[in-house]
Amino acid sequence: METLHFKNISVNYTDSGKGTAVVLLHGFLENATMWDAFIPELSQKYRVITIDLLGHGKTQPLNYVQTMEDNADMVLSVLNELRIRKAIFVGHSMGGYVALAFADLFPNIVKGVALVNSTAKPDSAERKLNRDRAIVAVKQNYASFVRMSVANLFSEDNRERFAKEIEAVKFEALKTPLQGIVASLEGMKIRKDRELLLHEGKFPVLLVLGKKDPVLNFEETQELKKHPNVSLEVFPDGHMSPIENRRDLQTVLHNFLKRC
Repeated sequence: METLHFKNISVNYTDSGKGTAVVLLHGFLENATMWDAFIPELSQKYRVITIDLLGHGKTQPLNYVQTMEDNADMVLSVLNELRIRKAIFVGHSMGGYVALAFADLFPNIVKGVALVNSTAKPDSAERKLNRDRAIVAVKQNYASFVRMSVANLFSEDNRERFAKEIEAVKFEALKTPLQGIVASLEGMKIRKDRELLLHEGKFPVLLVLGKKDPVLNFEETQELKKHPNVSLEVFPDGHMSPIENRRDLQTVLHNFLKRC
């Protein structure tokens, strides 16, 4: 991984391949290694950038609250370092929130956005309460919270089938510092409604959802397909499409990137 300095912290990223830039942004409790299985194929045709988001992986926490805009500013600093002027963004879960914040702040850089198990809608009142409960829980028992949170991202049907992969995700998640977890929960809780961006944006949007996603409400989120720039792909499983539906997701992303 490469390192750069952003507002007095170290940010880690990878840079592979040549061609149109594709920025892969991981989700909450994940890090850039979430995309390891995708890089070899994508980097044959594209320049693939992966980044440890603020307070995740080897990137240090920034503040007590890390907004999606803070993350977007950090992503911009990576692209500036690499002299990348245009890119397609693929964001899993929280990474999708960051991708949309980036598109809102820096629309001229964005050629397309793929939201994988993510949404443009803000947190509901109930979801905000759950974020607050999560903050209390992780402060009380860090390891237990992380392990349980990771397992709960997969559909119930897949938890035994993907037991090995779940353990690998837990291993990486347990590298996330407590401050990074709390700051990200606080940041996700206050993120903006960016549905209008899907309607008025000048770039294509791919929405990838799991029908049995235990985190996102499938029926509510799939309503985003009504916007003219949005295409929808539905998988039969949970919140972890990069693992639960990896091959199908690779195909879907390949087609979307060609379209961009």
